[in-house]
Amino acid sequence: MKRVIDVLWPIVGLGAVAFTSWLLFKELRGLSLAEVEDAVDAISPLRWALAAASTAAAYCALAWYDQIALSHLGRRLNWRFVSLVSFTTYALAHNVGASVLSGAVVRYRAYSTKGLGVGEIGLLVAFCSFTFTLGNVLLGGLTLLIDPALVDRYVPGLPDWAGRGLGIILLAGPWLYTVGSLLHFRPLRLRGFELVYPRPPIAARQLLAGPLELIGAAGIIYFALPQASNPGFVVVLGVFLASFTLALVSHAPGGLGVLEYSFLAAMSDAPPASVLAALLVFRLLYLILPLLFALFVVVAFERERIGELIRTRLRGRNDG
Repeated sequence: MKRVIDVLWPIVGLGAVAFTSWLLFKELRGLSLAEVEDAVDAISPLRWALAAASTAAAYCALAWYDQIALSHLGRRLNWRFVSLVSFTTYALAHNVGASVLSGAVVRYRAYSTKGLGVGEIGLLVAFCSFTFTLGNVLLGGLTLLIDPALVDRYVPGLPDWAGRGLGIILLAGPWLYTVGSLLHFRPLRLRGFELVYPRPPIAARQLLAGPLELIGAAGIIYFALPQASNPGFVVVLGVFLASFTLALVSHAPGGLGVLEYSFLAAMSDAPPASVLAALLVFRLLYLILPLLFALFVVVAFERERIGELIRTRLRGRNDG
């Protein structure tokens, strides 16, 4: 069954890319490459710098995910090492897709050298994924309470009370999680999955790190959009949360096509060229450049590991 799933998910992801690319082509038929180039050229150096700062904030928060998880496990590791592992993990997973190159594989390769076992690394991966989900749900609920009309961008005609109601439902999850942590609830078991409520300080850090990462990522797009047609940060954040979630669920590599189509459909009141230019900036800063650096880190790490292995074997022969 596992082999079938491993084969199925890449097919689903590629199918999502093909389908949304077709929808995207229909959406952008009247748009010329020159218009997109002009929109990119119109981004000022200051807004490029702010977008780059947002990228740094997002990846710092992702590194914090791992540190929080390690604290939950009672492990203390060097911050620089954890940051490199986290950065490499997410840079690869965001581009290739978690179904193809799981973050567990990268983390296991690195953290096993520091004495962590398979069970601990599995818990760390699950904990980091839950931190992201917690932040996504928390921010989703808050944005809907602040601007309930956001639901109208995806389902036209829905009244504001529907957006507020959905926001309250979303916020109920983080609230229950916080109460469970404060009151030391027993572990929650659902179909073989066990949720162990962390200590309150750990839960508080999760509730900060998750939103910080998503706010940083959405900030890249916000700062890349022109001020004249910028709908405001709350709208950009709300659309980003929905679009990024759809991209992850689709299993499309890098959310290719899914993210773009969802964003363009939800921001039909903004010039398509400006929206597409902002998304290109997001892909450059949040996906492409981190991927190039991550590949360099992986090569350097594996080279060092191979060197250690060779030196160990040579010492063994000399001792013999």
